[in-house]
Amino acid sequence: MAALPCRPCFDTQSTQSRLNGLEEAFPVSHGSMLRNLLSFGVTVMPDPPYGRLIELFQRAEEQGFEYGWTYDSHILWQESYALLPLAAAQTKTLKLGHCVTNPGIRDPTITASWYATMQDVSKGRMVMGIGRGDSSRRVVGLKPVKIVEFERRLRMMKDLMNGRPVEWNEKDLTLEWARELPEIPMHVAGYGPRALGVAGRVGDGVIIQLADPQIIQWIMETARTAATEEGRDPDTLECIVCAPSHIGDDIADAREQVRWFPAMVSNHVMDLIERYGFDSEIPASLTDYVKARKFYDYKDHSRVGAKHGEFVTDEICDRFCVLGTAEQATEKLKELESIGVDQFNIYLMTEGQDETLAAYGKEIIPQFSGVAA
Repeated sequence: MAALPCRPCFDTQSTQSRLNGLEEAFPVSHGSMLRNLLSFGVTVMPDPPYGRLIELFQRAEEQGFEYGWTYDSHILWQESYALLPLAAAQTKTLKLGHCVTNPGIRDPTITASWYATMQDVSKGRMVMGIGRGDSSRRVVGLKPVKIVEFERRLRMMKDLMNGRPVEWNEKDLTLEWARELPEIPMHVAGYGPRALGVAGRVGDGVIIQLADPQIIQWIMETARTAATEEGRDPDTLECIVCAPSHIGDDIADAREQVRWFPAMVSNHVMDLIERYGFDSEIPASLTDYVKARKFYDYKDHSRVGAKHGEFVTDEICDRFCVLGTAEQATEKLKELESIGVDQFNIYLMTEGQDETLAAYGKEIIPQFSGVAA
């Protein structure tokens, strides 16, 4: 077993030094004297057997997780829109939703009505995560939804699913039966300035698929600037960070468990480079690593051991994920909490899923409490 080195990113002094630098580069304001506690979610792939997703959601709920998310890619895996109602029926408190769905693979009015229906079925536990569409659309030969249309559809869906009237296709539409239901939050995934602009103007939160503090700060500053320009309160925009986490003292094994993840993120980064190039406002810490990328095979999307992840370095695994012992993972999560992250969502596509949930429930989640802003 390879011993886990005491890496600089877990050193208290160097962590505080890095935080001071981040605060100078990306000052963050908070709307109240006390920040919300860091909450925890888990994303489970809708792989057969479908009962495994439900079982993992139940175990996450027992361990103190607040959110249960799943993917939406109907060719690669089972249809998650059919599975979430089953999960709602067999959990009690877990908030449920997609991380992420998109407004282009289904008619957006259907997606809005489905979420409103599920808000009733789940007794107010739904939350929507939504992006432009990666595997869900590319696998069937479609490109991600264009930004202008993305924003237009999101504005309509947010109102429609929450019982407010909309105009769509020259028709006035309202889900009259949804008027009295609790508000469903909409969190928007993005990396580039234009998608983050949509998140700031329309979303209730930003979904960020990586756990690198510097990149997170830049993403949230970009989205909050857009929120301010829209006349919205930027401090109300939530920050949801999603990444794999593997707890243990074998760092070599942990990195192999998660190497697929930065490779998955690289799909989005390649889109950014195609539009903006390498020399742009987007941090080099997000774009430089993809220069070594050779290919991507969606048949191994989010799979441990995927060949397309071989270009990912150990350093990128450490930056983009939460790895190490429970103590080291807690240290990194405290760093994320200190820069304003509201939720850490574990991508549970690694081996030892039950052990990961147990480690978080017993050793990590109890370590988090309110701190002064």
